[in-house]
Formats: sequence, C-alpha cells, structure tokens
Amino acid sequence: MNKRFLYIASLALVLSACADENWVEEPSVPQGNQEVTIPSNATDGELLIKFNPEMTDILDQTFSRASRSGGAMSRSGIPSTDEVLDILGAYSFERIFPVDEKNEERTRQAGLHLWYRVKFDENTDLQEAAGRLRKLGEISKIQTNSHIKRAYNTDVKRTYVNVEALQKKRVSRAAGNAPFNDPGLASQWSYHNTGDYTFANANIDKGIESPAVADCDVNCFGAWSICTGDPSIIVAVLDEGVMNTHPDLKKNIWVNEGEKEYAGVDADGNGYKDDQYGYNFVTDSGIITWSDTNDTGHGTHVAGTIAAINGNGLGVCGIAGGDGSDNSGVKIMSCQVFSGANSVTLDQEAKAIKYAADNGAVILQCSWGYNSGSANAVEGYTPGPSTEDEWASLYPLEKEALDYFVNNAGSPNGVIDGGIAVFASGNEYANLAGYPGAYSKCISVSAVAADFTPSSFSNYGDEVDVSAPGGDSEYYGKVGTADDEFWTSDAAQAGDGVTTETLGSILSTLPRNGQPAYGYMEGTSMACPHVSGVVALGLSYAAKQRRHFTSDEFMALLKESVKSLDGYYGDGRIKTYFRNHIYAAASPTQMNLGSYIGKMGTGLVDAGLLLNNISGAGSDMKLPNVYVAEGSSSVIDLASYFVDGETLTFTAASSDNAVASVSVSGTMMTVTGVATGFAQITVQVSGGASQTLAVTVRKNANDSGWM
Repeated sequence: MNKRFLYIASLALVLSACADENWVEEPSVPQGNQEVTIPSNATDGELLIKFNPEMTDILDQTFSRASRSGGAMSRSGIPSTDEVLDILGAYSFERIFPVDEKNEERTRQAGLHLWYRVKFDENTDLQEAAGRLRKLGEISKIQTNSHIKRAYNTDVKRTYVNVEALQKKRVSRAAGNAPFNDPGLASQWSYHNTGDYTFANANIDKGIESPAVADCDVNCFGAWSICTGDPSIIVAVLDEGVMNTHPDLKKNIWVNEGEKEYAGVDADGNGYKDDQYGYNFVTDSGIITWSDTNDTGHGTHVAGTIAAINGNGLGVCGIAGGDGSDNSGVKIMSCQVFSGANSVTLDQEAKAIKYAADNGAVILQCSWGYNSGSANAVEGYTPGPSTEDEWASLYPLEKEALDYFVNNAGSPNGVIDGGIAVFASGNEYANLAGYPGAYSKCISVSAVAADFTPSSFSNYGDEVDVSAPGGDSEYYGKVGTADDEFWTSDAAQAGDGVTTETLGSILSTLPRNGQPAYGYMEGTSMACPHVSGVVALGLSYAAKQRRHFTSDEFMALLKESVKSLDGYYGDGRIKTYFRNHIYAAASPTQMNLGSYIGKMGTGLVDAGLLLNNISGAGSDMKLPNVYVAEGSSSVIDLASYFVDGETLTFTAASSDNAVASVSVSGTMMTVTGVATGFAQITVQVSGGASQTLAVTVRKNANDSGWM
C-alpha cells in the first residue's frame, strides 16, 4: 500500500494491491481533432484507431476477403486511409475484437467492430503517424497502445499462513454460530467481526486503543442464513491468472464446456481457442498461468474472497462460495491481464472486458485503476485523470468496452440485464477516486480498517460508491512472522510486529511456488472483491427468488444496503497511523476523519441487508420470446423462471399448432417451428401462476434467432 516508486509516465495505472503491489500504465492518446500527445512508454509502431460507421461496408469487404484467403489484413480498403498507411509503411491492419457470430450483432450496435490496430515499423514516428491519421475524415478516434505495467519489486516479501497451525491453536470466537468448518474463517474478520480479537504489536504502544469494533464487516453470517451462492452467477476476475487447481477454488471455477486447453481449436466459435477456464490476454492464449516467479498471487487472492469453497473443512471461506455441496457457489472466470513480468496492452484489456460480457459474466472484478487525479507527485504518485471527460478522452477504447459490459452482460430474461463493473478506488491517500472506477457507470470501492475508520492509504471522494474491509497494516502493524502460524518467503526480521490476529490484512487463497497456499494482502484491491462477492451473493439470491433487475436498479440497491460510516468520523476525531513503517522507521501521521464524511460512498456494504432488500425489489423473471426456423426446435428450462421451479409441474399450450407446437417433459419445454408465422405459448404451473411468450417462425434462422 505504501508506494515509494518513481514513475516515468505522464500518467499511471496502478493495480491497487496489497502493501507492496501497485501496477501502472501510460495514457492513451486524445481523440478526434485534438492534438495527439504520445506518452513516453507508448508501444512502438502501434496505434489504435476507430472508423466512422459509414466505413463499415468497405471494412467488412476487406475483412471478408482476408478471411477467405486465410491471410492477414494490411490495409483497410479505404483509399484515403490506405494512402496514409502506405506512406507510413504499415504492415498490419487488424480488427481488435474477433468475430463471435453469437454476439456480432450487438458488437456492431456498440460500434466496437470499427476499432482496428495498426502496426508500423518500430522506428516510425508515432507523432507523425497519429497526426496524419487524425486529419482523415473517416477516422473518429486515435490512441496509442501502451502496456499496463507493474511498478513494484516482485521480490518483495509475501506472508503466507499455516492454516493447519492456525486451526490447532485458535478456538473460533464464533464457535457457537459459525456456519462453516473452514479453519481460516475465524481469522476472516472482514466477514464476521466480533470486536474481541486478541491484539499485540508494536503499534499498541503508539496510540491505538480500539483495534477492532464489532460489526465492522460485510455481514456474511447474516447473509449466509439466507443464501450462500449460485453457480449461474459468473464473476470475471481481470487480474493475474487465477489458480484454477487450488483445492479451495477448483469447484467454483467457470468451465467453458467443449473447450480444452492445448487443443488449438476454437470449439465454441467465440474467436478464442482453448479458453476452458477463461483467457490469458497477455499471451493471447487459452492457458491461464499463475506460477511465474514474478507473479504475486493477486488474482487467486481476490478470487478466494469472492468464491473460496465454503464448508469443505479446508482453508478459508468465500463470500459467495456456496454451502459445501457440489456446484453451489458462484463461478470465477479468469480474464488474465498480468502474467509474470508482462502485461496486456490497452486493446487486449478491452478484449478481456468484452470477452467477460460475451461469455456469461455479470460481474467484472477489477482491483486496479489509474492513479487518482489528486495523487501527490511529490511523494512519487503521478496524477491520473481528474474528471470523467478527461478519462473518456484519453481512454476511448476502454470506456467503450466498459459501456459494452455494463449494457450487454446478463440477459433481459435473466437475473440481471446488464453487468456490474467493480473497481478499487486506489491507494494514493488521495481525496479523489481513480478511474475507471470513478466512472459513473462503475462501482468504486474505498477501504476501511477493522474499526470502521478509513484505511490510511485509501482514496476517497465524491466518486466513491461504497466501502468494504481492506485492512490497514500502517494502523495495526505488519502481519506477524515470528510464529508457526505464519510462513514467509523470507526470514522474520527484528522489529517485525507479531499479531495474534491479523486485523491489518485480509486472509485468502494464494499460490506458493506453484502450490496451493493461503496468505494475507491489504489494500483497496482487497476491499474491491468484498464488494464483488457481495454483489455475486445478492444476484445469487435474486436468481433463487426469480427476481430480475437492470444493472442500474441493482447498483442502486447495493448502495442502499450499507452500514453508515459518517457517525464514526465526526467530533474532531483523529486517527494516527505510521506511514511507511514496513520499509523504514515509523513516522506517525494523523488523519482528520472529518475530511472523510460523505466521501466513503454511501457506507460499508452489508450482504445481509442486500439480500433482505432484494425480496420484493426488481421485477418477476419473464420467459424469453422464441425465434425458430421451420422444422427446428428451441428448448427452455422452465424451472429457471418460476420460484422453486425445480419442484413444480408445468403444462404448455400453443395458440396455433399449425405455426408452432410445444411439449413439456419435466421442467424442459420444447417449441418446434411448423410453418412461417406467429403464435403464443402459454405456460401454466399446476395450481399456480402462468406466463405467456411469443413465438416467431421463419423458413430459416441463424443461431441468434434473427432471420
């Protein structure tokens, strides 16, 4: 969390991680007719350009010819553009988003088919190239293709916990009401905080009087009595690769049925080969990785907070990890954007966001973001965008990809129409949240310590939506290393604080030397997956209750389902923490908590309250209309659209059997097209509710149902 790194970029993108983990990137280039500025670390010989919609037919023809010949595109087919590309010596012209027939229509509606990546010789003057292209009337937006980069030392010490020793030495404070038998649950204070943690470290003598306050948590125990998760809810983790073999995660990993790693085949036709568990956008392959010496385990850690398997007597719990029975938790899709010392370019980041929406994810978990616009440059933080307009101008492709996710994830006939994008607010001690999380269509998350006070490092401000536990080692002291409960990659050093309860950090799943492990991290990076987990748990309950929400409705409900924080910040209260004590001699720093009133979002997310608020909110889930070709059939599982549908008895009738016939077997309804025309199908629950859907029959229909 303490960032003492010099950035050479004019802007920085940080992965808001644990105490020593921060990721940065350079900005893209302004769009339209604005003067193009090339950042210092722009990828040599590459530009990202977006064409006007009027160019669609020409681009399609060029793309089609290249596809039929099996060759790569090098020109657009637009004479004026190609003349400039010739002058610049361009050798590659590639559509950014691959064709996915199932989603191509909405891709075009969003205008994402108009984005292309152009490659020149590495010695090409990007300023000149962008300037020439900017003058073309057929091009609407231009930006460079910088890499996202990590600006921290990957050799930094990481602390792992010996969960077995922890289990033997501790008696759970929640022994009488703990819902699951996972040994690490007693140390997951962010789920259930009783306020009576044993606490011992050097900071106790420096002024900390209230190490923990009861109920400073996301209220998992209150929520778990109602719902523990549902496998229909998919969370895309954009981060380092998630360890899909971890025994505390494996059953809750999303699996793309039909795809196999190393097969070299795009079995489902979505434009990506071998994407069995997600996709590695760094290497542009379906092989998710997590064991590089420069990997930190960050993706696996946030995944565990969301969906570590509950009730398996192993390790830790996940907020939406299920009840211990098979296939009861939410699913984690790994969209890998960091791998070892490498990272994605901006076009690959955009592809990862769109991939998540197109493959079933309804939550985007992003523990990263640009440095706050109020970050202190004197202390080594290069300020990022300060306003939504500035961010949108600098990063047009990123904004369009996020808009696509927010608008197109989910289903109008599912639990949510649209997607929820959750971002960390940032760790620059700044009074402004970082983008993209500060974007009005995203959820920006600030971090609190175990006593409701803001984590000392956390960004805050009007752009923050909600808060969640993130730890605060600068307040509580470093995770202990002199006890057999802890395993570290380095020997314990003199002066390290030993905490018998690690209130300063968040416990979750980790890989260690390629093997499954558990350990601690802190940051708004850790607060962020708490919110993603609570959202996933809320949508799981909504799915069980057959409630439907738009993304706007659910975001509003989330912001209402909180514990108030402002009451802890008034009356001139001061919080003292010890800035940078992990790296050097501690220096006390004071926070005026009054500055945080109204700046930590609506409050601390409360999973139990969210689940209670879901009942009666939203609308009833509706059966989808059916589009079918003559002689073809469409099958719908009726159980998904009626409360307790798995136990109900259904009948169905067609208004015109000459157009469409219908049959029901158990909960499965089959609609068959007979002749071109329109009909209605009425579904009746025995002794209960009914629903009516429309059927359109044509001679031919493609996979999406459109003629």
